[in-house]
Amino acid sequence: MNTHRGRQSTGRISRGIIVGFLGLLCSFSLPAWASDTIVVGSKNFMESRLLAEMFAQLIEARTKLTVTRRLGLAGTQVCFEALKTGGIDLYPEYTGTGLVTILGEAPMNEPTAVLNRVRTQFLEKWNIWWIAPLGFDNSYALALRRDRAQALGLRTISDLSRIAPTLKAGFGYEFIKRPDGLPGLQQQYGLQFKEVVGMQQTLKYQATANGDVDLLDVYTTDGRLSVYDFLVLEDDRHFFPPYDATALVRGETLERHPELASVLSLLTNALTPERMRSWNLLVQEQGQPVTLVAREMLQDLHLLTDSQPLPTSSQHRDSQSLFVYMWNMRATLALRTVEHLGLAGLGLLLGIALAIPLGLILERWRKGAETMIRIIGMSQTIPSIALLAFMIPLFGVGTFPAIMALWIYSLFPILRNTYSGLRDAAPNVVETGRALGMTEWQILRSVRLPLAAPTIMAGIRTSAIWTLGTATLAAFIGAGGLGVPIVAGLQLADVNLILSGALPATILALAVDALLAWVEHGIKPRGLEPVR
Repeated sequence: MNTHRGRQSTGRISRGIIVGFLGLLCSFSLPAWASDTIVVGSKNFMESRLLAEMFAQLIEARTKLTVTRRLGLAGTQVCFEALKTGGIDLYPEYTGTGLVTILGEAPMNEPTAVLNRVRTQFLEKWNIWWIAPLGFDNSYALALRRDRAQALGLRTISDLSRIAPTLKAGFGYEFIKRPDGLPGLQQQYGLQFKEVVGMQQTLKYQATANGDVDLLDVYTTDGRLSVYDFLVLEDDRHFFPPYDATALVRGETLERHPELASVLSLLTNALTPERMRSWNLLVQEQGQPVTLVAREMLQDLHLLTDSQPLPTSSQHRDSQSLFVYMWNMRATLALRTVEHLGLAGLGLLLGIALAIPLGLILERWRKGAETMIRIIGMSQTIPSIALLAFMIPLFGVGTFPAIMALWIYSLFPILRNTYSGLRDAAPNVVETGRALGMTEWQILRSVRLPLAAPTIMAGIRTSAIWTLGTATLAAFIGAGGLGVPIVAGLQLADVNLILSGALPATILALAVDALLAWVEHGIKPRGLEPVR
């Protein structure tokens, strides 16, 4: 009797967990693109985040619209795909990137010609608008330590070409692939390096300063250029096109909210390269939050009606101990933990809902079962970030595509274990049941499923750990979770920020595994406990 009650209690708790997660799904599925909501996106580097936050605060201050932020999306293609499909309404972009990377055209050197070209093509192809330029050009450039450049006699990229085979370069992942990056430079200048290593932006600066790599690609408005003693090589053949920063906005959004164009046009030619370097430096090296620096930028431009004073402290995050930092950020981390649990939990529950019934079907019709399981198992070979990117054309950005990707990742361990557990569940006992006149349904319910339960739960527990780990990458498509501080920390080389996301994710994985172990103990048939 006590065992029966214990199982009932476990069942009620499990159903409660499912209902709770379904409630979270409903809340996550509310459209961020409602008529009075503007979704602002950014790429996953700090200047893009800073400009996007400035756009968001300006819209909030000057209109009655609600702003949803999707910051830190994984690169140009992810951002632009999200814009085309309506996952976001606007994001900061650069004219040279629009010309070469998105349109796939040859670089041009005249800024007005580039702007006019991308404006006409984007309107014709996608009804997407380039609002007036912000006033600065953030171009790519190549740089190295000044003492190293002087020793090698380097001043221009043409000078570099003759000794490139002896050098190790540390370049950004996107720069390595972009036609206006390394591939184009190799054609224009004939550059062939001894070794090219893909690295995060902050790590490139540190590695070059330490002598681990010889050369890096930089942004000309990067604040770190005023900290590190680097020489920026002259682009003497004028390869890099102009990269004038501006807001890229969906035409449909402007039709619904024409006031957006007027508000964003307040920033026309308002930002200089010198000001951007100083503001970028506040975020990149001095640890100032993006939200506060963006507010300071708007106040300096006299564009904020709210005159709320800024905090005077410029203390580095790294100067705080990890636990003090996490305590100060406890409210934000609690929210990120709930988001993370919701993403992984919903992906897992959807996986359970499909994989277990499919395992039951395949066990009954075993011909072709292994082939079907192997086909589903191929999903595990797709890199996580690639699978998330594949979801964007179908579902946009945010929580829903992240949940769909996590659902796909969760299927294989549960399906494999369900099928194997049912197939191998005590054949002698099954045959005895048939001899006693039990129906196949009775055998399944009373013999196969109870005996297979520990194996099925092992698959669920494995899948739970996988989905919790993969959910950290959901930050790259604007889905939130504990990946947000991890990604931001990687961009800033901030150990405290990285660990503030990684530690709760680890603790959450251990806690979920312990909970599932308790559920497994509750549903395990009593006769399967080891004899002591």
